[in-house]
Amino acid sequence: MGAVLSLSPGSRRASLLDEGACGSLARRAGPKAAAAAAAAEKGLRRPSVLLPALTWKRLVASTKKRGRAGAKGAPRAPAVALLNRENAQRSLSCAHLAAGPERAALQPAGPGLGLGPSPRRVVVQASTGELLQCLGAFLCRRCYRLKRLAPGEPIGWLRGVDRALLLQGWQEQAFVTPANVVFVYLLCRESIDGDAVASAPELQAALLTCLYLAYSYMGNEISYPLKPFLVEADKDAFWTRCLRIIAALSAQMLRINADPHFFTQVFAELKGEGPAARRDFPRALDR
Repeated sequence: MGAVLSLSPGSRRASLLDEGACGSLARRAGPKAAAAAAAAEKGLRRPSVLLPALTWKRLVASTKKRGRAGAKGAPRAPAVALLNRENAQRSLSCAHLAAGPERAALQPAGPGLGLGPSPRRVVVQASTGELLQCLGAFLCRRCYRLKRLAPGEPIGWLRGVDRALLLQGWQEQAFVTPANVVFVYLLCRESIDGDAVASAPELQAALLTCLYLAYSYMGNEISYPLKPFLVEADKDAFWTRCLRIIAALSAQMLRINADPHFFTQVFAELKGEGPAARRDFPRALDR
């Protein structure tokens, strides 16, 4: 190891001496030899044009990246104008809202400029028994030709069908509820003609037809047997009445389920048909 260290300065000196000798020989040889040596050195060296080209490519790539980043980050001119316009509109609307209560407070209210009363909510409440009594009274007044008809008879017809379906297992709970009684009243009011009903069996057939349609529209089961609703032997007459009622009242049957105001109106009309409503008796007897 010590031998290597001791020889390295000598090698450097030898190389320096060789370079000096070559230089002195080149000077002595003249300009032709110097030109030949310079040409040989240029041929041995690599051209340095690649380095400036690489640096130029890097510079161009960096400027392109900066330009793309600036284009993404900077908002467009139309978008900036649109945002400024929206901000101006919001500021104006906020100013109007802030100034509105102050203006209202500054203007004195006149003697007749008070706020009107809020609309009153109509609350109608009745039990199933009360609504059935109202329905029976309505049928007695509508079918004025049946002199011996009592309000309890139509109620018994409805209760009988409901009880039979419960006992036979076609339904798990009673169908006769206030909402369903209102539905039956709507069908009876629009389909039963008092001038055409001449006997109690005819009224019972028409009423049970309305009840069957009410079961079909409002019932919880998919289907119900037809026998409890049949009074007459001819089924074609029953289905003819069903089709006639559906064609005439399908829109109202859908509306009473979708419109709470319409249901409340029909509910109030049914409750007004109670036994105390005697105003329709003279009109019914005059027909």
